[in-house]
Amino acid sequence: MRSDLRYTVRMTDSASPVMDLDLRLVSYFVVVAEHRHFGRAATVLRVAQPSLSRQIRRLEQQLGVRLLDRTPQGTRLTEAGEVFLPRAKALLRSAAQATAQARAAAQPSRITVGYTTGLIVTPAVRELRREHLDADVQTLHVEWNQARDALLDHRVDVLVTRLPFPTDQLHVTILYDEPRVLVVPVDHRLAGRESVTLDDIADEPMPRVRHSDPAWSAFWRIDPRPDGRRAPDGPFIDALEDKFEVIAAGQAVAITAGFHANSLRPDITTVPLEGVEPSHVVLATRAGDRGRLVAAFRKLAEAHLIGPDRG
Repeated sequence: MRSDLRYTVRMTDSASPVMDLDLRLVSYFVVVAEHRHFGRAATVLRVAQPSLSRQIRRLEQQLGVRLLDRTPQGTRLTEAGEVFLPRAKALLRSAAQATAQARAAAQPSRITVGYTTGLIVTPAVRELRREHLDADVQTLHVEWNQARDALLDHRVDVLVTRLPFPTDQLHVTILYDEPRVLVVPVDHRLAGRESVTLDDIADEPMPRVRHSDPAWSAFWRIDPRPDGRRAPDGPFIDALEDKFEVIAAGQAVAITAGFHANSLRPDITTVPLEGVEPSHVVLATRAGDRGRLVAAFRKLAEAHLIGPDRG
């Protein structure tokens, strides 16, 4: 969550006392709720786990309800937490939008360019800075599952990422395609093949990412397969980075974008996957955003971000 949301909101109505709600604590709660684990949430937030626990207790004291329960498996939302979570997200989004719109009015020559793992935006960013010397051009890495939220929350103004993800309220332009490849251990029966097909991996288990978007999961697991069969289930993982560990251990294979081919661990390798739709690298912006820097970056991205095989 953004550090600039660290202020309070005073909430009241005719039947309720005044309450000062600290948005920083609300943002901490949302991260814990999304990860279902205090340790992982603390890592993402870059705070100590005991400190995070204290901050959540402070929020619960402010609200007068318990939001989270610890379990042997991690953390779960209470009934009050389930009710509060969507409203907490809406509150944070409203605050972020208000902040961004105020800043945009005061600083019309500012833009933040987002990108997800494995995608390079440098050529277009450098050209934008060269052509618009008055502009404050910033870049920001965005987690693979935060594309839409990062734009609607105004954390970024433009984003280079991969489909699929929810695109309502967004304007999306395909920049180029990447081939999809199969990732296997180096001692796997398919390692070293010139290429493979879905028939070759019909019985190979594939990792499942918890809480992932169904369309995203279906695309990267190719589930169901063209013949209607479901992709075999492999272990659950909590982050994309975990998939390389389960692959190296021989527990699963996975499908990924071709960019991983030159940046893998020494104990796993990739094989070209034939007969499947490629991954689409896109530029996404908020629908209706007609800012001059957004328009300028879109043109530069289409001209300069053309993929590693064509650059």
